[in-house]
Amino acid sequence: MSQEEKDIELPVKPEIQGEGEENALESPLPPPATASTTKSRPKISAAAIIPVWIVLSSGVIIYNNHLYEDLKFRYPVFLVTWHLTFAAIGTRVLQRTTSLLDGAKDVHISKDTFVRSILPIGLLFSGSLILSNTAYLYLSVAYIQMLKAFTPVAILLISWTFRIQDPSKKLAVIVFMISSGVALASHGELNFNLVGFLIQAAAVAFEASRLVMIQILLHGLKMDPLVSLHYYAPVCALINLCILPFKEGLEPFYELARIGPAVLLSNALVAFLLNVAAVFLVSAGSGLVLTLAGVFKDILLITGSVLIFGEKISPLQVFGYSIALGGLVLFKTSGGK
Repeated sequence: MSQEEKDIELPVKPEIQGEGEENALESPLPPPATASTTKSRPKISAAAIIPVWIVLSSGVIIYNNHLYEDLKFRYPVFLVTWHLTFAAIGTRVLQRTTSLLDGAKDVHISKDTFVRSILPIGLLFSGSLILSNTAYLYLSVAYIQMLKAFTPVAILLISWTFRIQDPSKKLAVIVFMISSGVALASHGELNFNLVGFLIQAAAVAFEASRLVMIQILLHGLKMDPLVSLHYYAPVCALINLCILPFKEGLEPFYELARIGPAVLLSNALVAFLLNVAAVFLVSAGSGLVLTLAGVFKDILLITGSVLIFGEKISPLQVFGYSIALGGLVLFKTSGGK
């Protein structure tokens, strides 16, 4: 998946890893259950895996942006579909050759569960990935990372609306901190684009809805990031294949010769390795360590986008994002309560 990620945004408990994004290890909601671990899986210390995860997570976003901006391969739907197809094949190869997907043996998906849970969540996942990647065509990497900080607020608003969670004074303060911080960051954005902003806002809404739906529909189901990818990647790839002809047509296929197979394969491989790293990450560190790693990754990514892509950020954005990060850390370390 491309982004990113989803993403996952690091939680107290693990969740599905989206592209870049991002999407899932960074998600603030707890997963259906804690990730299962197998006895045969090798143990890696947090000090060893966190730098690898940070490099891969940042690398996915920077690599995708390089494709969109430098190589002018501006086809996010195709890229997301390719990543999901690669992931669907990759997880099945790992399932047959390693113990990394042994957790899939404990997950039993009935036809009813698939139709009522996996499919609608897959639709939201596809929408989140496509929209979040499309936003990179209009907005800077740094600004998108700042907007992603609003995801916990969207989750809380949805949870409060459907009475899944009760509001509290502490959560109200967190919502105010993050909202005001993101608002200040947006006001200070030097190259604000309304279309890109609305696309990223929709991506946040899709991602928040997905995480809330996971909590409701898949409560108690044990899935680590790779097992989740094993089930969702083929579903999302098929959904995206239905969207691709209407959104981008055959144009990305005409560009494949210019881009070359090495670029596409290495790009998808980096995204897939991020999900592998996520499996070891969620079992190696405490909630606080993972949260701080996620915050450090976001700061590093924003700094890298300024140095690598020459993006400009204003002092007001730095101030606003600092407030939003403070609310984000407070939310995650308090368990969202």
